Amino acid sequence: MEKTQFVVVGLGRFGSSLAKELVEIGHEVFGIDKNQETVQDMSNILTHVAVADSTDEEALRVLGVRNFDCGVVAIGDDIQSSIMTAILLKDLGIKKVVAKALSELHGRVLEKIGVDKVVYPERDMGKRVANQLVSPNLLDYIELSKEYTIAEIAVPKNLHGESLQELKPRAKFGCSILAINKPAGVIVAPSAKDILAEKDVMVVIGTNEHIEKFQEVIMR
Repeated sequence: MEKTQFVVVGLGRFGSSLAKELVEIGHEVFGIDKNQETVQDMSNILTHVAVADSTDEEALRVLGVRNFDCGVVAIGDDIQSSIMTAILLKDLGIKKVVAKALSELHGRVLEKIGVDKVVYPERDMGKRVANQLVSPNLLDYIELSKEYTIAEIAVPKNLHGESLQELKPRAKFGCSILAINKPAGVIVAPSAKDILAEKDVMVVIGTNEHIEKFQEVIMR
């Protein structure tokens, strides 16, 4: 998996959960929060940390946030700071900006200022969002236990026309395809003869490790 550099602004419950998961997946994370104690708690977990006011453009510029691939605004309950931070991250040139919304109205405002993805913590747990950010073909991610996951994965172009018999998901990757969602309908418990098409969605079950390996290989 290609390593991505993330800057996560706001290290509360959601931000710290997301930041930790991104590090565990193997990515670099720079955590920023205005609370000294919060930053100290995360200093041995994240790649880099800093105490800063994220609504201060010069502070963000000095910290070099413009050099990161993705910025995540995970500020807790200050909507004004959330919006200002998102605007600054966009203005500084971060390619992809993701922001936590506290309400539907807050989410609509974030979309209007150009945020690329708005997440609602009540619906999007940190682990699910982390995996979606680093795996564009991963459409949804449900953790059944610490080891097992069900994932919805879009079929990439290179698998178009390939049968499940050729793909051999269980033999090669230790995963099982529970269903294939096609434009014409859903195939439940597909057979080895079923053919994949680009933009179909596979519903896959397996261990976290096996699903990660499956994604890496099919995207090559």
